[in-house]
Amino acid sequence: MNSPPLRSLPDRIRQVILFELVGVFLITPLFALASGEPLLKSAGLLAFISLIAALWNAAYCTGFDWLEGRLSGRRADQRPQLLRLAHALGFEGGLLIFSLPVIMAWTGMDFWTALAADIGLALTYAGYAYLFNLAYDRIFPIPAAD
Repeated sequence: MNSPPLRSLPDRIRQVILFELVGVFLITPLFALASGEPLLKSAGLLAFISLIAALWNAAYCTGFDWLEGRLSGRRADQRPQLLRLAHALGFEGGLLIFSLPVIMAWTGMDFWTALAADIGLALTYAGYAYLFNLAYDRIFPIPAAD
């Protein structure tokens, strides 16, 4: 089975930048409100986590798309809804491993408080990732192979 085409590097860069910018803009006020952290401190924290997430996003999405294409023969923009949910949750679960120590160091939260905050962020971002990627795939479909 031939692998379907993946997103080009410029397309992937656009996807990651848009995802992170819109995410920080939408989620920072919610995090500040829920955590009690000042808005600017929250913005700095989420911008730093966003940088980590951007690197993770590029690696994770490319790997996921490649594996899905090899196993199913379909392009990422043709992903079924249940697999979209698994994709979003897998991304957030992986990011949790990287972001938890950052949240603890940045805010001074203890492990359990930071874990609760990070899980809250992960759940919020998982919903956002699902909606963002669905919209992105509709707006910027992957060109079919010739």
